[in-house]
Amino acid sequence: MAGPTARLVAQLQLAHAGELAAGHAYHCYWRSLPEGEEHEHIRKIEDEEWHHLRLVARMLLDLGAGPRPLREAVFWLVEYEDAAGYARASGHPELVDCLLTMAEVEWEHEQYFRSKVTGHPLLRLFPLWPAPPPRERIRGSFAEAGRAASREPVAEAVRG
Repeated sequence: MAGPTARLVAQLQLAHAGELAAGHAYHCYWRSLPEGEEHEHIRKIEDEEWHHLRLVARMLLDLGAGPRPLREAVFWLVEYEDAAGYARASGHPELVDCLLTMAEVEWEHEQYFRSKVTGHPLLRLFPLWPAPPPRERIRGSFAEAGRAASREPVAEAVRG
């Protein structure tokens, strides 16, 4: 089993790949929209994704690591809460607040896109994905004991 620093690096590498994919996707999406509120909102989300990418890249550099090119080609669901737990367990408490803040911003993105599809006629054919827990639980869950426990997807990423 890999230690907490290796799990933190693996989680951040997954985050980097996810933020890169999201940045490109949102860039193409807002450019396809007519000028207006949604156009500007998606453009703001793109800016936040690029900001997260720069933050994660800096964290990886500070940990003596970098992105994994193979991972950059695949979109990964990012769990910044897990990364915050690994940061704490590996002796990097200076990363925790930034990672939890990114989790909160990603929660806001999730809420925005969920609101865009709620009530859509195709939901009769394709069920709506489960709603995320309340935003307040991000930091609350992190504060609970055992938050830094190993999670199988990260353990697999460390081995991969």
